[in-house]
Amino acid sequence: KLYEEGFISRSGKRYKLSPLPRDGKITGTLRINQGGYGFVIPDKKDAGDIFIAARNLSTAFSGDKVEVTLFAKQKGKNLEGQIINIIRRKRNEIVGTLRKSNSFYFVKPDEPEIHRDIYVDASNLKGAKKGDKVSVGNLLWDTSMLNPEGEIIEVIGKPGSKETEAHAIAREYNLPYKFPDNVLAEAEEIEGTITREEIETRVDFRNQNVFTIDPEDAKDFDDALSVEELENGNLKIGIHIADVSHYVLKENALDKQALKRGNSVYLVGQVIPMLPEKLSNNLCSLVPDKDRLTYSVIVELTKRGKLVKYDIQKTIINSKRRFSYEEAQKVIENGEGDLVDEIITLNNLAKILRKKRFREGGIEFFTSEIKFRLNENGEPVEIFTKDLKESNLLIEEYMLLANKIVAKHVGFPVRTAKPMVYRIHDLPDKEKIYEFARFVKSLGYSFDPNAASQTQQFMKLIEQVRGKEEESLVNELAIRSMAKAVYSINNIGHYGLGFKYYTHFTSPIRRYADLMVHRLIFHYTSSRNKSTYTIPELDEICEHISLCERNAIDAERLSIKLKQIEYLKNHIGEEFHAVISGITYFGIFVKITDILAEGLIRLRDLEGDFYVYDERKYALIGKASRKQFRLGDKIIVKLVRVDIDKSELDFIIPE
Repeated sequence: KLYEEGFISRSGKRYKLSPLPRDGKITGTLRINQGGYGFVIPDKKDAGDIFIAARNLSTAFSGDKVEVTLFAKQKGKNLEGQIINIIRRKRNEIVGTLRKSNSFYFVKPDEPEIHRDIYVDASNLKGAKKGDKVSVGNLLWDTSMLNPEGEIIEVIGKPGSKETEAHAIAREYNLPYKFPDNVLAEAEEIEGTITREEIETRVDFRNQNVFTIDPEDAKDFDDALSVEELENGNLKIGIHIADVSHYVLKENALDKQALKRGNSVYLVGQVIPMLPEKLSNNLCSLVPDKDRLTYSVIVELTKRGKLVKYDIQKTIINSKRRFSYEEAQKVIENGEGDLVDEIITLNNLAKILRKKRFREGGIEFFTSEIKFRLNENGEPVEIFTKDLKESNLLIEEYMLLANKIVAKHVGFPVRTAKPMVYRIHDLPDKEKIYEFARFVKSLGYSFDPNAASQTQQFMKLIEQVRGKEEESLVNELAIRSMAKAVYSINNIGHYGLGFKYYTHFTSPIRRYADLMVHRLIFHYTSSRNKSTYTIPELDEICEHISLCERNAIDAERLSIKLKQIEYLKNHIGEEFHAVISGITYFGIFVKITDILAEGLIRLRDLEGDFYVYDERKYALIGKASRKQFRLGDKIIVKLVRVDIDKSELDFIIPE
């Protein structure tokens, strides 16, 4: 009874005092779903999510920090509450399309989770016309009985154009879109000539067979590799990373703008770079046949993958070949082509390192990457998925190795550790891991949530579902149950990789964290650089760039979703293979198997029976027929509606 009333909580077979406050009030972050209801994720880690019905959302937007008063817990139901206070708004502006209805204007938000239209008085249009993509700000929302009001801050452009859509997404997620003039001017002033004096301070790899492997459409080449066999039979491998810190000095205009951005953002068909093009695609990019300054982790490994020794040095390279992943894969598969010996040698060793990493606790999730083929107008004409090949895994393994070595170099032993930016990944959230365990049990698999700290259990489950129809969903839900990796000066290790020490060193063109790590490691290993960071400064920057990363991920997901919807508007009436990705009381969420677009089968469109939502079975069950639609089931669906304004796809089950 104490458990049912919320006074105590359960962890497996054990009970403990509930982390919920005695006064029934709790703070957290609101997430609103497509159905119009929401959940508050409490600030206190041990407290479960709190359901908020649409009528109890008050004047909160999705993403706001809110205060909730809890209702009395009902037997068999999740915690439920009502929002009583908005502590902090997530956004000051909302992006959408300006509409007109009779005599008044309103903005229809682009993001479906923004559940209310924003009214705009005609005096606050700032030149915007009906149909324009706009940003609306100075929001005022005093009562949930009325819609919020605002004024136009910026006219972004006409919907549909590649430039407008990218700018709108950037504005929505507070991503700086265009570089200020002083930043561009500072970039133009950078001299590209490498002096003899600079070369003499570096280890020279220009005569080595250094090469890059990147996506076919990439222009910002952060990393390169080289390999040679030593007389003792071991391998000397150079992991060469663009030396951005040579050009972007701490506290200059370029540095401040890079910090503000935090990372590059890769939208469909367009990049919002962290650094101006002169640096990202030219001076810093490790293009072939050009001398480039690099920061290298040079390792000696046995052919069984044992690390003998390493060195971290400023270097200079001249890449002999730029491979796409596809080109490198052909070399691996056919055993012929440019630099075949180097690629085969590195790939064979990478496979050994990979197996070793998984033995020691790393987790491997299988996820497909969505890709688009666009026409000259930026419209999607084809969507396809790309699985990781050996060439991708080759590069990944050496980047992981370099990142681990750099982190341990600074952080071990702990008693002499210096301030550092670590990439950390905490243990899975208890509440989510219990939910995940319950779900996989419903599919017939065993998973002990109390042993979730043992990563081998995840790997065993992933192996069991490989090749089965539920594989994609189990992988996705396992990832969702994980904590989010963040940047921190406090090292707790990286759970997913199974590393005690980990950082980001290998992508300084597109991540500010890596640029900071370059500066820190150079400061600790060289007397030439006196510039460094204070601990409070590092702490503040870690929090900022972690937030920038989350915004970038959300922006990239929205970009993909909008392109999927744009593509499917020409496929209404067609049938698709899909998997059930979510079950709610108002319908079934389905994901198209080959293009990964997600939409809804509404409960009212399920004909022939009255269906009831069974939360424990993750299913909708027909009252008369007892027919079940379960999470993870494969079904055929028919697309019947595409709403671009609301970013919604509606499906039915064809007869």
